[in-house]
Amino acid sequence: MGDNAAAGDALRHDGIQPTLEELVALRASVSGHRRARQGRHGASGHALSPLRGRGMEYAESRDYVAGDDARHIDWRLTARTGRAHTKLFQAERERLTLIVADTAPALYFGTRTRFKSVQAARAGAVAAWAAVRDGDRIAALRGSVREPPIAPASGARGGLRVLDALVRWYAQPPGEDAGLGIALDHAQRLLRPGARLVILADPHSAVAITDQRWSALAQHQEVVVLLLTDPLETQPPKQALPFSREGHRVELDLASPAQRQRWLREFGAPIEAALTRLSARGIRAQALSTELPSESWLPLLGRMRPLVA
Repeated sequence: MGDNAAAGDALRHDGIQPTLEELVALRASVSGHRRARQGRHGASGHALSPLRGRGMEYAESRDYVAGDDARHIDWRLTARTGRAHTKLFQAERERLTLIVADTAPALYFGTRTRFKSVQAARAGAVAAWAAVRDGDRIAALRGSVREPPIAPASGARGGLRVLDALVRWYAQPPGEDAGLGIALDHAQRLLRPGARLVILADPHSAVAITDQRWSALAQHQEVVVLLLTDPLETQPPKQALPFSREGHRVELDLASPAQRQRWLREFGAPIEAALTRLSARGIRAQALSTELPSESWLPLLGRMRPLVA
């Protein structure tokens, strides 16, 4: 019986499908990282400010005084009263962390340690546990025209609901995948200024999103994009590789310089292109290989300017 149980554990953690147990266990890897810095009033306090920082929403307007940010002038009230007014903002009680899961078929593949899909599920779990640590509400969604998002919820209960969805989405390619663009359409309906957006994406999916779309997302949210990669994509061996396609064996000679260049253009170039374009839009991004620790991207979080009290 013991041998059968051990075999079952090995089968459940073979890196091909994520398990709820391994995603829950990742909470320990998050607890060792320092919590993101908050304003002096804490996550649930009210800090009126003429400046808009992370997690800020409109509270009221007052007369404009020298030194106020001209970008926050309340033009409607100014026009109505004939006197310049500026908008004041206050800290939101709970920030939203929204996890957007790309479920492109190319993610369900891997050559080292685990599938890219499993690494995506694990990275999403790390994001969920970081949200629990920081006192955020947590939600998740994928590119689907039928499946609704996982509704925002706080605490471990909210985190576990997201983990359960990640296990379902990344166990196998969903029967219906509408793409990352549709997922971002859904995300924009949930997001508010100051939210944290963590996007799990295949590099080809990320480069298909326009620069204007990325800029719009980064304007009012903290955006982190994790590009799921496999070592074979960027470091192919210099030898002939056999593939099976529709029951036929195909051999690709990667010892040939021309074939290697073609391979790298197809798989490596989208990774570099996505990283360059996202950085130019003010978005923090990282290529997360299947052989890296799933929490290795955590230092990307929490670098936005602190609240002004």
